[in-house]
Amino acid sequence: MTENPILLEIFKNRFAAIAQEMGVTLKRTAFSPNIKERQDFSCAVFDKNGDMISQAAHIPVHLGSMGLSVRSAIAHITFDPGDMAILNDPYKGGTHLPDITVISPVFINNDTPDYFTANRAHHADVGGIAPGSMPLSKSIYQEGLIIPPVKIMKNGKRVESVMQFILNNVRTPVEREGDFSAQFMANITGEKRIRGLVKKYGNDTVNHYAKALMNYSERIMRRTIQDIPDGTYGFEDFLDDDGCGNRLIRIRAEIRIDGESAIVDFEGTGAQVDGCVNAVYAITLSAVYYVFRSLISENIPTNAGCFRPVTIKTRKGTLVDAVSPAAVAGGNVETSQRIVDVLLGALSKAVPERIPAASQGTMNNVAIGGVDKNNGPFAYYETIGGGMGASASCHGADAVQSHMTNTLNTPVEALEYSYPFMVTEYSIRKDSGGKGTYNGGNGIVREIKLLSGAEVTVLSERRSRAPYGLSGGCAGMAGKNFIKHDGKTESAPAKFHQILKENDCVRIETPGGGGYGKNLS
Repeated sequence: MTENPILLEIFKNRFAAIAQEMGVTLKRTAFSPNIKERQDFSCAVFDKNGDMISQAAHIPVHLGSMGLSVRSAIAHITFDPGDMAILNDPYKGGTHLPDITVISPVFINNDTPDYFTANRAHHADVGGIAPGSMPLSKSIYQEGLIIPPVKIMKNGKRVESVMQFILNNVRTPVEREGDFSAQFMANITGEKRIRGLVKKYGNDTVNHYAKALMNYSERIMRRTIQDIPDGTYGFEDFLDDDGCGNRLIRIRAEIRIDGESAIVDFEGTGAQVDGCVNAVYAITLSAVYYVFRSLISENIPTNAGCFRPVTIKTRKGTLVDAVSPAAVAGGNVETSQRIVDVLLGALSKAVPERIPAASQGTMNNVAIGGVDKNNGPFAYYETIGGGMGASASCHGADAVQSHMTNTLNTPVEALEYSYPFMVTEYSIRKDSGGKGTYNGGNGIVREIKLLSGAEVTVLSERRSRAPYGLSGGCAGMAGKNFIKHDGKTESAPAKFHQILKENDCVRIETPGGGGYGKNLS
């Protein structure tokens, strides 16, 4: 079938619109603030092999990893019409346990699925040793309920035994059930839109253009890589700690550019550690894909074709390719950010004018949970933005989420309405961005007063090693954590778990971005 450029553009937009509408459905029908306000989810459409056709502009850390979940479900489950699968196992294509993926087959005229719709959403609690399921763990078994690929819907009906098993192991079952229902509806929305596309154009044409879009994206990626000078470019950086006493944990990468292809080799990265900052291979895949996708300035579909020219080499049992039962709650949110910093640092040696200085390099994860005397159990989770790194052409943005996260903040009104909290400060952290010809963006100050006793867990980074500047620019200011209780303010480490009382406060001051170029003023 000959490709029609007009139809190629139509299908690019239609597939993207399907994934985007799935996201709108999920956001508007979800129960938890983490999904409906912060939009901590991603939606995508896949072909029969589990290759991504299109993803909405949602969460980069889900970019490469969701395809592994779909392929894992295909390998473990025989799908029938009306079925849906669910999984969160990081060692079977997941990322960390709060990220739960729902996968639906789309049958057209065959006995096997022709397409899949899928979404991944971060649930504010999935059990484990601490509310919010983001603990300072030493094993994945401490982090929450591990769900292998299993059917959650069968022939259009919910599998109650599976659903009740999940709800019996979480702290906030009503909220979890509501969020699951939203995920189911998102996939149903996607299936309806795919059927509409097939009805209008025919399945052979839809299939052809799905493949054509992947080939198109591959061509653009190869052209982008070809514009990078051939050579080997290395860089290394370190995590502050793993929360269990291990400090300055090395991540090293070498990027070898050879014509229109690239090899990313993580030889030299340290072994997996005791704490929860280990990243499974799916996370490393997503970080590499995000960095290379961000090099493309054209408006192309983000799909499996983008990443065919990129080869990733890791060693099992390392920080970037952990093996079970390593703890991984923080690998998804913190180690992913440092992998990006390392890859961008390496590419800055090849194309310095195209690479920004380091952004805040952390997601500043805050999880708070307990029992409110008026409303019962609660579990809150949020990531907090910071400063973007400056570039060769502009200052870094203030107070935004960067790189591997694309979530929003929880509005103060929604936060105080949903939880026994009072937000006593929410402001830009002035002068925290690194100076340079162009300055790094400023971080955020977020202070929460507890109106009920609760357990607090914070997983953060860039508290001892600040975000680097480039081309003579200064580093951004490192972040700081504080606890206020009994009239005293005490510094808290990058990663901590503490039981606080009513009227105690948690204060997070997030890092600024690095500066770019020498400050000549």
